[in-house]
Amino acid sequence: MKFTAMVLLCALFLSSSFFESTMAGSSFCDSKCAVRCSKAGVQDRCLKYCGICCEKCNCVPSGTYGNKDECPCYRDMKNSKGKPKCP
Repeated sequence: MKFTAMVLLCALFLSSSFFESTMAGSSFCDSKCAVRCSKAGVQDRCLKYCGICCEKCNCVPSGTYGNKDECPCYRDMKNSKGKPKCP
């Protein structure tokens, strides 16, 4: 019984640590999205979606607008309405 409890506690600890690290965002994405969204009208929304796209695609196009051909994954992500997801 103690062994099972210990295994469950370890699994819970490891999964929560993993979850926190993935939700924190990477410094790569944070810095790239800060540049990408620097001129956005709605900063928090731009940073949110840029961060989601960057974490999935591991790249962010250069500049504040356009250049999406530099990152096809980022360019091709769509929202539920079929519109581009990534700023």
